[in-house]
Amino acid sequence: MVDVTEKREVVRVAKAEGFIRLRRETVKAIRENRTPKGDVLNVSNVAGILAVKKTPELIPMCHPIPITSVSLDFEIADEGVKVVCTVKSVGKTGVEMEALTGVSVALLTIWDMVKALEKDESGNYPHTRIEYVRVIEKIKG
Repeated sequence: MVDVTEKREVVRVAKAEGFIRLRRETVKAIRENRTPKGDVLNVSNVAGILAVKKTPELIPMCHPIPITSVSLDFEIADEGVKVVCTVKSVGKTGVEMEALTGVSVALLTIWDMVKALEKDESGNYPHTRIEYVRVIEKIKG
């Protein structure tokens, strides 16, 4: 791990986003809350929050830091769902890995929640893709 002992504590904010491409019928089922596993966006929201909290357990060189706020926003489009994860902390190191982990796990949870609707006749996912996972903002101070 990087030594952050001498760094001062400041407010840190990071936003990450990603997109899951889905079939139009699946998007319609999400909008109408009629997927086999239940409420896709609520479950994905909780999964993303939990992932942020667990980031140091998943990524070996991440410092365990106090998380002061996590929020996930979901935007449903005709071709899939965009997720934005915002993480805040007061600490000595940034929270971009936490935001990336939160958005990634939220997207994976969406996939898990709708996979029965996305499979083709051979059990594969020819239309389903997770795309554009990236940090869109990082604030220090």
